[in-house]
Amino acid sequence: MVATQRITRATLAALVLLIAVFCYGLACAADGESAGEHALLAKYAALKGKLDKNQFGAPIYLESTEGQDSVRVDMYGVFHHPFETVREALQSPAAWCEITPLHINIKACVYKTTKQQTQLTLYSGRKYFQPPSDAYPLKLAFRVGASRPDYLELSLVGEEGPFGTRDHRIGVQAVPLEGQATFLHFSYTYSHGTMARMAIKTYFATLGRDKVGFTMVGEDGKQTYIDGVRGAVERNTMRYYLALQTYLDTLKTPEGQRFEQRLNRWYDMTAKYPRQLKEIDKAAYLSNKKMERAQQEALQAKQGS
Repeated sequence: MVATQRITRATLAALVLLIAVFCYGLACAADGESAGEHALLAKYAALKGKLDKNQFGAPIYLESTEGQDSVRVDMYGVFHHPFETVREALQSPAAWCEITPLHINIKACVYKTTKQQTQLTLYSGRKYFQPPSDAYPLKLAFRVGASRPDYLELSLVGEEGPFGTRDHRIGVQAVPLEGQATFLHFSYTYSHGTMARMAIKTYFATLGRDKVGFTMVGEDGKQTYIDGVRGAVERNTMRYYLALQTYLDTLKTPEGQRFEQRLNRWYDMTAKYPRQLKEIDKAAYLSNKKMERAQQEALQAKQGS
């Protein structure tokens, strides 16, 4: 009986983690929603006050919504790096496989390019070390929709996910700002069926009941952090944002030192938000990621890319 309960809890935790990481991930615009660089610059002007002063202590703004069968998150942020640097980095699938594994739950990322398309596969697991064979793969079509001197748009699309999830759509839009900076929109949408919905409800009523996101809800004087699946998606959005920032901040580091520096920097940045992002201690994170890196390199070698 005890063993059965353990398996059930582990399965529920893995499922919800999966949904939060995959569903959300790192920025997406739903089909037909992209209006290009002019709309993004207008959004920047509308959000500038909130980017300058907010609960993150950084130029970040988050919005999230949840329907009966879907979740969406939109993240807007300013990177203090030239647009050309951001554009060249993010349109490379190899760069995404340096960025995404910084996330505590991404065990490996591999990519393969053919004449037809580029496919990115993310392996998501628990907070401790796991080989990719024990993690959950999500195959994403990697598409660069626009890459110009004044605008970048790309998407990662997975029609089918684990446990009945579907329509995983991650997207990124970016435009240059004055002062060698870049404004970026990162969004994610996904849908889920009955199985996933039941698992989510059970998880957040038990193991995940204390986990929260960043959005404050409730009336003045009685506000609390958002919880449930929206909270999970917000936490993971922040983790990916910090991974993007870490990658860009370390591009000038000597190549042989980048991986180690990125691990340390990402962990230290997440430590600024312990209520939402604290999972394991730094020594365990560093050890796990070094082992996972070796697994990823072996997987990538098999891809032939």
